[in-house]
Amino acid sequence: MSNPEGLRALEEQRLGPVLRRRDQIRPGTTDQRLLDTEGDSQWVHTDPWRVMRIQSEFVEGFGALAELPSAISVFGSARTPAGTPEYEVGVRLGKALAQAGFAVITGGGPGVMEAANKGAREAEGVSVGLGIELPFEQGINAHVDIGVNFRYFFVRKTMFVKYAQGFVVLPGGLGTLDEFFEALTLVQTRKVTRFPIVLFGTEYWSGLVDWLRGTVIAQGKASEKDLMLFHVTDDVEEAVALVSKETGR
Repeated sequence: MSNPEGLRALEEQRLGPVLRRRDQIRPGTTDQRLLDTEGDSQWVHTDPWRVMRIQSEFVEGFGALAELPSAISVFGSARTPAGTPEYEVGVRLGKALAQAGFAVITGGGPGVMEAANKGAREAEGVSVGLGIELPFEQGINAHVDIGVNFRYFFVRKTMFVKYAQGFVVLPGGLGTLDEFFEALTLVQTRKVTRFPIVLFGTEYWSGLVDWLRGTVIAQGKASEKDLMLFHVTDDVEEAVALVSKETGR
């Protein structure tokens, strides 16, 4: 059967919204190129592809967390053993935050993160874990109700701030310090507003506070008023009261 459009089909090609004619016509179809398994696979390691992967992580994180109630992010060491006083403080803190009406967001791992998630779950609150891909696998602890794993630290850190109304920082290592100073910088530069930061454990954090006052501020690298951007306490109830007051609850 003859095709009256045959000549036109040879001279005109539509690829999605793109029109190609004459010598600009390409062989095959978009689906055919998509489903063709042959060819170089190095494109999955290029920056344009990474941009799409980063975008997908933001989309997944936003979608999973958009309907959370008011939340507090709790940070602390993954190396804190279960059953220790520090671990039990994490449990009490997670429970108290949940009882105050907050969802509890942690990094989803073991140690203090697990403790805070455990406390939130025991109080029948919303327990959230935002994991990260690491060379040493941690996984999401068993007390998390909503868990999201991320490849990229900066995407994960955005979620910690975007979906929380404040931070409570228990004793921890470099990752904990990173989160603390990230939040402190965002508040100092007014990238976020009404964002309380509580350091829990005066003995652990006193050396850092002294260094900030005696070195950083003393040499003019920061202002004395910057010390007012965070609180230090040893009391669970006070920590919850501080974040509740500054978030207007």
